[in-house]
Amino acid sequence: MTKGPIGVFDSGYGGLTVLKEITAKLPQYDYIYLGDNARAPYGSRSFETIYHYTLQCVEWFFKQNCPLVILACNTASAKALRSIQQLDLPKIDPSKRVLGVIRPTSEIIGQFTNTNKVGVLGTTGTVQSMSYLLEIEKFFPQIEVFQQACPMWVPLVENNEYNSEGADYFIKEYLQQILSQSNAIDTLLLACTHYPLLINKIKSFIPEGITILSQGEIVANSLADYLSRHPEMTENCTKNGQSVFYTTDSTDDFDKKATIFYGKPVNSRHLLL
Repeated sequence: MTKGPIGVFDSGYGGLTVLKEITAKLPQYDYIYLGDNARAPYGSRSFETIYHYTLQCVEWFFKQNCPLVILACNTASAKALRSIQQLDLPKIDPSKRVLGVIRPTSEIIGQFTNTNKVGVLGTTGTVQSMSYLLEIEKFFPQIEVFQQACPMWVPLVENNEYNSEGADYFIKEYLQQILSQSNAIDTLLLACTHYPLLINKIKSFIPEGITILSQGEIVANSLADYLSRHPEMTENCTKNGQSVFYTTDSTDDFDKKATIFYGKPVNSRHLLL
């Protein structure tokens, strides 16, 4: 196998919050990030459309010699990952791997709840897929999962309105809806990689004692563990400490907004799919 970087995919900007944590945890590796901004948001699209878009992007990563691709997008992980793993990888290249963000979170969420009542905040697509209910039940069948779609949160973040007073209404609205489902919820999972930018607002609108989980650090730790258990994959990943960024939309717009998510300047390249 030709060696190459680790691919990190998202429908837009949110996956940069995951890549930020991954590069902090594993700075020695090379990474390619692709944001499919021209076709974002994925959250409200059909299973078939998201699967098609995600597979197209995964195939592009493989053409860049990526041995491993992380779907740093909950919607793509929920609606496309299983089909790609089971149906497409065996035909494309059985030696390559595609991983998501739902399983790493589901594997450890039981460590954070005392009441076994967990709330999941996500896009409409992630919530409708029921992926978190199914995955969490595999590892922690005693946990009861409550879900709430938050369709306005991604637009608020991407339009840089997440710290505005105008955002308060929609943040409080969805939090009230999830917490009204059970007064015993003690853990809230931010099941969208955009949502960490709202964490300070969220904290101000929920009762004390509720744990808020964002996925960046969880996914980074899971990737480090995966690579330590699969030295053959580690061997096929290049290690120059470099990150390259691509977007399917305007690079100027991407670079401006990407800094919000990544925490430092980004200089992206345009990709026409």
